[in-house]
Amino acid sequence: MTTDKPARTLTLKPGAASKPSDPFAPRRAPVRPPGPARAQSVSASAPKPPRSATERGDGPRGAPTPDGRERRWEERPDNRPDNRPTNRPDNRLDNRQAPRQDSRQDPRGRAEQPNAYGRTPAAPRGDERGWSERPQPSDRPRRSEPYGNPRDPRDAPGSGDRSQRGPSGAPRPPPPHRPDLARVGNVRGEIRLNKRMADLGLCSRREADEWIARGWVLVNGEPAVMGMPVAPDAQVDVLPQARHQQAGQVTILLHKPMGYVSGQPEDGHEAAATLIGAPSQWRGDARHPADNRRFAPEHTRGLAPCGRLDIDSVGLLVLTQDGRIARQLIGESSGIEKEYLVRVHYAPNGPHGAGVVTQDVQAVFPAAQLARLRHGLSLDDQPLKPAQVDWMNPEQLRFILTEGKKRQIRRMCEQVGLHVVGLKRIRIGNVVLGNLPVGLWRYLGAGESFA
Repeated sequence: MTTDKPARTLTLKPGAASKPSDPFAPRRAPVRPPGPARAQSVSASAPKPPRSATERGDGPRGAPTPDGRERRWEERPDNRPDNRPTNRPDNRLDNRQAPRQDSRQDPRGRAEQPNAYGRTPAAPRGDERGWSERPQPSDRPRRSEPYGNPRDPRDAPGSGDRSQRGPSGAPRPPPPHRPDLARVGNVRGEIRLNKRMADLGLCSRREADEWIARGWVLVNGEPAVMGMPVAPDAQVDVLPQARHQQAGQVTILLHKPMGYVSGQPEDGHEAAATLIGAPSQWRGDARHPADNRRFAPEHTRGLAPCGRLDIDSVGLLVLTQDGRIARQLIGESSGIEKEYLVRVHYAPNGPHGAGVVTQDVQAVFPAAQLARLRHGLSLDDQPLKPAQVDWMNPEQLRFILTEGKKRQIRRMCEQVGLHVVGLKRIRIGNVVLGNLPVGLWRYLGAGESFA
């Protein structure tokens, strides 16, 4: 089957511009035929006369527009009410057709004239404004209040409590009751698991949380949960993994020199923990022979000072990784004794006042003030526990305390007219400083204990 298609012939319209033969020749703009639209040039900046209703297309729905199209969305049908506000400006009008009349005046009292587009120049900004034109605090936009915008009509008085209503306007149901585990435990005689483990002497609270998170703690044979309360008769067991980790923790005894801080570095002073290293490990003496343990870098991780010493104080400082020892020395219920040697001057009018006695202080120091040092002083509006205070020599006192407040001995001496010029800690519990040289350290022996 054959199909004969008519041949297509390309016909050029008369007057059509032919393509230039030279591709690099400049192209000429097409010539527009003269007509009534080009008879008079209209400036774009000149205001245009307003259009009539027919030109705007405000006729009834379905009536043809001037360009022949059918009108669809300009007006609603007659049988449907028009609920649009009548005071809304007609955005279809060009702003250039009806210049606005602004009654604002510049600071010099002259009325501002509209420009060629029919718009009034903007008000001066910044320093160009006069004092009378600058916005007052009441005119400035306010930030949203933390409990709602007061300008929001929903927050106005009489609009009801919107925060207590749901999406449908009905009151929201009260939140479900979530009992506090700590309070529930107190009511039932139960306490948190980490505190129970610390009270049993198994570990510190921080270690207990770590062990619970790793699944190394069992309560009545079941894996423990973080923060759970336990009864006083609950059986708490620890897996061997926790015991093995605890066996690798070390406790270090350091003879802290002057100029080092016990905790974190501050005010340009280094921390005492920076002295811990292989070169500064003490080799021991006859009473404390050298420990067989060798220093390892992991022994300096997580060392916490137990019983701080001031920058100007020297003596025995305990650094430990074991939470049990930390709780034993600085816990709330700790009763471990700490012994100090304190060299003093008698300065009833202050260290820079008159009447300072530096020699034979014991002879001039009143006995009643010595009794106050033993018991009867208060720090931070809290009475101090009884202390043992005795003269070691005419210029040196011995203090034995069972508590440790910030700069306690220095502040106690200031209240009775004594000025501390030297302080050294020589004992914590059953562990003594001994012959440990200044700036050196040693491990706590296997047979040593603080209690």
